[in-house]
Amino acid sequence: MPIDHMTDPGAGPGTDAEVAAWVTSLGLPGLADIHVHFLPERVLTKVWAHFDAHGWSAAGDWPIHYRLPEAERLDRVRELGLRAIPSLTYAHRPGMAAWLNDWCTDFAARVPEAVHSATFFPEPGAASYVLEALERGARLFKTHVTVGGFAPTDPLLDPAWSAVQDAQVPVVLHAGSGPHPGRHTGPEPVAALLRRFPRLVLVIAHLGMPEHHEFADLAEQYAGVHLDTTMAGTDYVEARSPLPADYLPRLRDLQDRVVLGADFPNIPYPYAHQLQALARWDLGDDWLRDVLWHNGARLMRLDSPEPLTP
Repeated sequence: MPIDHMTDPGAGPGTDAEVAAWVTSLGLPGLADIHVHFLPERVLTKVWAHFDAHGWSAAGDWPIHYRLPEAERLDRVRELGLRAIPSLTYAHRPGMAAWLNDWCTDFAARVPEAVHSATFFPEPGAASYVLEALERGARLFKTHVTVGGFAPTDPLLDPAWSAVQDAQVPVVLHAGSGPHPGRHTGPEPVAALLRRFPRLVLVIAHLGMPEHHEFADLAEQYAGVHLDTTMAGTDYVEARSPLPADYLPRLRDLQDRVVLGADFPNIPYPYAHQLQALARWDLGDDWLRDVLWHNGARLMRLDSPEPLTP
């Protein structure tokens, strides 16, 4: 007998159209996805071109599932039940971050559900534009060690890390060596950063893939370190960089530190499949409730909305 995805939370939603009802069946008001990208159109076009040209290991093996205009992408995440919409831009060269932060400020002003986001890059002006972003209301930052090609411990970033630490604003940090390692990826640079700024609120993207255990060690050692689920457990990633066989018990023990992330729109499968992947880990409905809503809502400082209507 086929599983009824609408009444069995453990099965996960079968399609995007079933996501809202599945979330409601868990007693949640919606989804608090901390890893969502809305970028300036010309930047997003270049990001998609990179995926088209390189994929994970070859051109064409990472098709963008939600290659849609911004207005349609916003409609999609609303239909999926995301109650907050981060923009999560990230800079890859000097002189870019301040402009991206201006764009994020505008996005937050015109999108009611937006989580005011910002970024930074190791450059002399980082201190001033990070403080400005915080004053404007930024409550989530994103940095990408691989794309940016910088060390998290670059001294030029010290004022930025100090500011976000003092503000207790989370930083989504892509620092794992997957899918492609960089000069400064891996857990060691992040461990060195945390020794200098131990009160940072970091959200390690992709569960730190493929250094899953090493980043889980940091989450156990530092109260502010969290792990986001972006692409983890999906068929696409399991075929390329599977989770260690002994890893899921650690995620159960880190229930209050694991946060929903999906990487919308830059994923090669429907959004529902990420939720299916989390459900089939079979870590329990309470674990799912914390990961899908409570942990992300706490980090993004969300108010309690009205219940979701599927």
